[in-house]
Amino acid sequence: MTQELKDLMRSDIALFAEKNHAYEAGQVDKKAYKGFSGGFGSYAQRNGGNMLRLRMAGGRLTKARLKFLADSVAQYHIDRMKLTTCQTVQFHNLSAPDTIELMDKALEVDIVTRGGGGDFPRNTMASPLSGVEQGEYFDVLPWAEGAGEYLLTKVRTIHMPRKLKVAFSNGPANLTHATFRDLGFAAREDGTFDVYCAGGLGPNPKFGVKVAEGVALQDVLACIDAMIAVFTTFGNYENRAKARTRYLQDILGVDGLKAEYAKALEAALQTSPKLEAQLQAVEKAGDGRISGPRVIAQKQEGLYAVSYHPLGGNLPPEQPGTLYQVIRDMEGVEGRIGPDGTIYFINLTASEAQAVLAATADSGVTPFQHSVSCIGASICQQGVRDSQMLLAAMLEAVEKADLPADALPVVHISGCPSSCGTHQIGTLGFQGGVKLVEGKPQPAFTLLLMGSDRQGEERMGEPIGAMLQVQIPDFMVELGQTVAASGLDFHTWLDQNQERFRALAAKYVVA
Repeated sequence: MTQELKDLMRSDIALFAEKNHAYEAGQVDKKAYKGFSGGFGSYAQRNGGNMLRLRMAGGRLTKARLKFLADSVAQYHIDRMKLTTCQTVQFHNLSAPDTIELMDKALEVDIVTRGGGGDFPRNTMASPLSGVEQGEYFDVLPWAEGAGEYLLTKVRTIHMPRKLKVAFSNGPANLTHATFRDLGFAAREDGTFDVYCAGGLGPNPKFGVKVAEGVALQDVLACIDAMIAVFTTFGNYENRAKARTRYLQDILGVDGLKAEYAKALEAALQTSPKLEAQLQAVEKAGDGRISGPRVIAQKQEGLYAVSYHPLGGNLPPEQPGTLYQVIRDMEGVEGRIGPDGTIYFINLTASEAQAVLAATADSGVTPFQHSVSCIGASICQQGVRDSQMLLAAMLEAVEKADLPADALPVVHISGCPSSCGTHQIGTLGFQGGVKLVEGKPQPAFTLLLMGSDRQGEERMGEPIGAMLQVQIPDFMVELGQTVAASGLDFHTWLDQNQERFRALAAKYVVA
């Protein structure tokens, strides 16, 4: 990031501080403050304190950034950190003065909070193992980082109807949901991108529309400018509920959207700057071989990545300091935050991987332990249900049941329809809500089945019905026991037993 851009980002912090002081003094209400503070990556929490969202393009957690997390925990006594599905880190329970100071200090390690919320371009995403993953089409991270910096230059000047989420994927796994973001760049085998736009999860979800094929890497910024032009021209500025880019499919029709984007792209190709990104290869020799459930062999011979999934995406406050000390002197090693709340440490030799494994022994290992959850209604103003509480209860029940590791899948949980836990594309998803039982409202979650984010196989989960929150752990245990008795793994069992699954779920669904 250029010093000029840093200085611009820093100059805006005074505006946030002024509004924050007014909010703390009771001169601005919570709703009005949220409308302003989100543009700086901060929100007031439901029951006091502040959240600060740290955006890092592609979830790239360099050693300097990891040290910043560790130093921040030590200096500001941060007691909660959340890894998000947009590859950011959230600090929680901050005082107002600490929030302001951290905004400023983060810039020294190229972490930006500006545009972390509100109607702005959000953190630019990239496949977390980009550059090291076996079978990837090519390394998309340099283009994601370049796009992220370009979007930051526009945060202060453009006025969009709502937020703009941009993602890059390096292959069909599509972990970043590039085919159904506001704007997505899906890598192709020929070294170019297919471009998708106007997709998104949440209320009235939609998959993206492919609006360009075989786009040269240098033309990424033109594609961004074209998307902004279409969004600001045709987006709904009057009704926030209909202001996300996915509603452009309704406003223009799919063919109309393709035509308008094509016109905007033709114009942008004449005026937008070219993106000259550089691949970042690591030249490093291995020192042996290692394998294990959290070890991933890289495409670079002799090098490995280690996955670390803190349960629920809740990064223990002491871990950044511990991990920094472990990797500090390891050549070329850094972290990558994945969209599921996993941190991948890459470019490790076998002996280095062993050290990282030891330092991350609290990681989830089974698919179910890798389940994804938003922060939940105990903190989020918009939340309806405490998704973290549900996940904790489910994990405890499943652990007590001593099920086989492959008896249950990754589960996606959101505390409300916004899908911050990406429940709509999970094999099993839960959406928080309320169910009336004998005339009394009870905490409940709607179960969704068979969502998928894989490119070419995208589908939204089918709503099965609402279950009372208190009964969901029992449902998961009975489901796991049923699968375990078959001798099959969960996905094989489900493929062969969907009707049996529905019958089991029906026992728990509240009419």
